[in-house]
Amino acid sequence: MPICGEGYRVNCIVDGDTVWVDREKIRLEKIDAPEVHGRCAYETALAAKATRRLEELLSDKRMIIARHGSDIYGRTLARISTDAGEVGGILASEGLARRWTGHRHPWC
Repeated sequence: MPICGEGYRVNCIVDGDTVWVDREKIRLEKIDAPEVHGRCAYETALAAKATRRLEELLSDKRMIIARHGSDIYGRTLARISTDAGEVGGILASEGLARRWTGHRHPWC
């Protein structure tokens, strides 16, 4: 799955915790990845790494999407798994995301 470009988004990766699948915006459940437009250079660089890693995890692989409602922004909350495992957990275990605790913690 490629990283999203400008314009219409179908089947692409927005950032380390958000993807578009068949015109549905999905937020990976129970993790928080750094923001692409971060508050410091460290956060921005880590966000790029998380996005690229998610691209690797979702490239040319069969995905299982387990949906669990939606967030306050209307994004579907879901866990996405591939043969490698549950991708949110993989990102967290590699230090590219954190387990969601109910509120944001600074990356800087």
